[in-house]
Amino acid sequence: MGLEVGGYHDSPDWPKLGPSLLIATCVILAIRTAKWPARFDEKLSHHELDQEIDYAASLASSVLSRLMAKKEGLFPQKKVPWYQPDGEDAPK
Repeated sequence: MGLEVGGYHDSPDWPKLGPSLLIATCVILAIRTAKWPARFDEKLSHHELDQEIDYAASLASSVLSRLMAKKEGLFPQKKVPWYQPDGEDAPK
């Protein structure tokens, strides 16, 4: 009675990809803003920095998406079971 495990599929372990995306975004941002002068003023808008953060996040997300589509095996994987129907679950 019930379903039996027929095997396992390897699929990306999505919770473990969050840190990869965060690190990639920070590296891109650091490289793009490395030559900016150090400044801090609470009264000024950080519009330029916000734009750079958005661009870095977009670029890192695009790269991660492309790599996931083409080279899924580069990233952490987990085994997801698939089930075989028993006699009661088969369509008639």
